[in-house]
Amino acid sequence: MTAAPRICVFGAGSIGCYVGGRLLASGAAVSFVGRARLAREIAAHGFRLSDYRGLDVYVPPAKVAFRETPQAAADADLVLVTVKAAATADAGRELAQVLRPGTVVISLQNGLGNDDLLRAALPGCTVLTGMVPFNVVQGGDGAFHQGTEGDLAVARHDALSPFLPLFDSAGLPLQLHDDMRAVQWAKLLLNLNNAVNALSGRPLREELSQRAYRRCLALAQREALGLLDAAGIRPAKLTPLPVHWIPGALELPDFLFRILFGRMLRIDPLARSSMWEDLEAGRTTEVEWLNGEVVRLATKLGRPAPVNAQLLALVHAAEQGGRRDWPGTGLLGELQAPR
Repeated sequence: MTAAPRICVFGAGSIGCYVGGRLLASGAAVSFVGRARLAREIAAHGFRLSDYRGLDVYVPPAKVAFRETPQAAADADLVLVTVKAAATADAGRELAQVLRPGTVVISLQNGLGNDDLLRAALPGCTVLTGMVPFNVVQGGDGAFHQGTEGDLAVARHDALSPFLPLFDSAGLPLQLHDDMRAVQWAKLLLNLNNAVNALSGRPLREELSQRAYRRCLALAQREALGLLDAAGIRPAKLTPLPVHWIPGALELPDFLFRILFGRMLRIDPLARSSMWEDLEAGRTTEVEWLNGEVVRLATKLGRPAPVNAQLLALVHAAEQGGRRDWPGTGLLGELQAPR
């Protein structure tokens, strides 16, 4: 690759606009493919990118190439796929019509199996599994705010070499892993809180500050960990605590939790889960690719997963206008009720 690498963000929403915007702001050649609503918003306002550490970056509209059609990805050397998991198959079909052989494609999506769908649709491309550990909230008028910490993770591959300096320059270094499935399961365990947060209707820090909500998450995680143990799957260690210790830490009384694990609460007051954001916007959530993954693993093993199944049902009910302001004790009672 002799010219400067060209990057396309395909399915630019909260995560795609933030990651792509950071790359663009640092001087990388980046184009975006997304919905008409965001295309109009960015054309009017550009990008205002911020994070919990005080970052504040502005990219004017004239510097942003934001399109609504897949053709914008045709000349890309690297494509970051950030569509919702339900749209992965469609994204693969659209990209197959325009990408050149040898293009590197990274799936930066929630859930498991999106990389396999893209790989099947794009046999001439190098498709890699990726993971975004942090939360991004849309603030309107082109504002995208990173509210939690973490580094981007990608499967180790020689084809990434030309792009690593670009991510370093953007302040978003890629952490390379040999076993991305273990990383994805570890992220999914943490993301089981998305349903709890969405159903609480509260910012993440406020929700996680209350023991009753943390106990809801602990129930979901402990259930998932039991299934992973039965399946012989060992999640990666993404936090200072080993994954099997996290449910016990979550169940501690509030004062002890703040003393021993206050770092978990160092979350920007603006931060909310992407699932809350989807419900707020009237969109279908990704709960089927989070709690639903646990339920499907349980079915495969011939075991029950009542906690995650109930969270799945409650979020689907919320998508249809159901309750989204559960108090912690009320939600905990729902999850503990015999079924």
